[in-house]
Amino acid sequence: MKSPRNLDPPPSPRRKRALSREEAELWESVAKQAKPLRRRSRPAKAGLELMDEPPADPRPAPPPKSPVATRKIPSVPVVPPPLAPLGRRERSKLSRGRKDIDARLDLHGMTQTRAHRILLNFLHHAQADGMSFVLVITGKGRTVGPESERGVLRRQVPHWLGLPEFRSLIVGFEEAHIGHGGEGALYVRVRRAR
Repeated sequence: MKSPRNLDPPPSPRRKRALSREEAELWESVAKQAKPLRRRSRPAKAGLELMDEPPADPRPAPPPKSPVATRKIPSVPVVPPPLAPLGRRERSKLSRGRKDIDARLDLHGMTQTRAHRILLNFLHHAQADGMSFVLVITGKGRTVGPESERGVLRRQVPHWLGLPEFRSLIVGFEEAHIGHGGEGALYVRVRRAR
């Protein structure tokens, strides 16, 4: 028959003991000669049991709390996480049609104010609906004539997506593949709702 195992840990080889008066005096003389590394004085160790009185607390006593004078600590605003680029595999799957684009938003012909508002609402709904990837079409801008200019929305939308109000809704974005609009469109990865 097997004997039951002893589950108690083995006794530690070092036992704590109280210092003798001679040892305590020797320790105090050594401690007085030592120069502290910090400017603050160190409190006496609790291991010395020969002290007659408890050490005085060097800190001043806290003022009595009154219910009228309670101060509220202002809360720290939550900073949304930084944007991350789409992975090479995700981008490849999106461009080849192996990964579905859950929704599309076309901002052609809109004013900046209207486009900003619609984009924000679109991304809120995409996050609420649990979408992963959306396509935002900005257009390429005017390319005909001597004064070919880059489109205003094409410049502004990436800037807007970097703002805190949008960063809480998206993980990242990148220029779309030529089959999805190329320079005039963006793949946007939607952040999961918490």
